[in-house]
Amino acid sequence: MLKEFKNFILTGNVIDFAVAVILAGAVGLVVNGFVADIIMPIVGHFAGGVDFADLKLVLDEAVVGADGAIAKPENAIRWGAWINTIVNLLIVGFVMFIIVKAYNKTKTPPAPAAPAGPTAEELLAEIRDSLKK
Repeated sequence: MLKEFKNFILTGNVIDFAVAVILAGAVGLVVNGFVADIIMPIVGHFAGGVDFADLKLVLDEAVVGADGAIAKPENAIRWGAWINTIVNLLIVGFVMFIIVKAYNKTKTPPAPAAPAGPTAEELLAEIRDSLKK
């Protein structure tokens, strides 16, 4: 069982998968930064200066104690952060689409199959016909 696991780990597919996961994490960080620092401020500007990350529906207000510490945190539905996440998802999906499309263009098409020669029966029929002559 240990030998099978070793063979599985050392196959090229697992290493390719590991590289893909690391690159996806890096691309995710770049896209998150792009959405948070570039796209959402532009969207917020056109939406009247609103920062979507701060939009929420407060269900229960935070309770502050006498010493100024928060005794009970605020309970809120942070729908603005969810909109940021949806925009992030759309951009990541679009970037991955572009990457896969570019990768597919680099693939070489399979070589056309060589024309098949005559079958053994056809060769035997030719020999038979030439012997009859």
